[in-house]
Amino acid sequence: MRKPVPRAAAIHDLSGFGRSSLTIILPVLSTMGVQVCPLPTALLSTHTGGFENYTFLDLTEQMGPIAAHWKQLEVDFDAIYSGFLGSSAQVEIVRSFIDDFRTDDEDQLIMVDPVLGDDGELYGPFNAEMVEEMRRLVEKADIITPNITEASFLLNTELQDTSSHAQLKQQLLGLSEMGPRMVVMTSVKTDGKPDVSTVVAYDRQDGRFWKIDCDYVPAFYPGTGDLFASVLVGSLLQGDSLPIAIERSVQFVSISIRATFGHRVPHRDGVLFERVLGSLSSPLTSSTYQVLE
Repeated sequence: MRKPVPRAAAIHDLSGFGRSSLTIILPVLSTMGVQVCPLPTALLSTHTGGFENYTFLDLTEQMGPIAAHWKQLEVDFDAIYSGFLGSSAQVEIVRSFIDDFRTDDEDQLIMVDPVLGDDGELYGPFNAEMVEEMRRLVEKADIITPNITEASFLLNTELQDTSSHAQLKQQLLGLSEMGPRMVVMTSVKTDGKPDVSTVVAYDRQDGRFWKIDCDYVPAFYPGTGDLFASVLVGSLLQGDSLPIAIERSVQFVSISIRATFGHRVPHRDGVLFERVLGSLSSPLTSSTYQVLE
């Protein structure tokens, strides 16, 4: 029997201050009618983008016992969603978690956000070993959401300033061949539109490619990737198609950035998504997605 409220396991870190990871995922998915069961990977005083002297408590040793207790209770999940992982040991724990909690339900969603880096560089704590481990985790996913930098690391290809549609299709196909049925790639720059950020996607089930251009705002805020992926999970659990789910994610991130940009708040605090959170309860009234030719 289908549950009255879908349930998602969220495997992410928890930062006490600064909008990112679980402090974004919990309110977003709850607003979208999803019960979130956090499996925290680490506890930090703040997120790591722009803050110094933050505290960090590694919860690797707690992840296995938490999962074992859930298994004992026969908890089941409509979605499993993983993000930032601090070590190869955590990758292996998440792989085992997916194996233990995967069901025969074809509607169950396994989403991996393969957090590795941005702007052509790996994040500070990561190296080639972590890239290889992330490839192993991607194998288990139904859908992945790398940015263009992470896609390049996963594929072991050189990052280009801009890409043609043909090149992007090849990247999407290459990522899908690693295992996931759906691939959503963000922060893409296309030939002829170097100043526009684009999201491109591929669904192996119907063989179609999609693209959505994003409005440009001259500001960077941490946590927007978590915001995008959270709305994507919620939309897919609500039964939206892949392009509509991407559209909702793009629009919510865009309106959250615009709601923030007019205020004098430190960028490191993240976007003021709380001011527009209620919009997630409204149906999508317009869309601009296109088929990627």
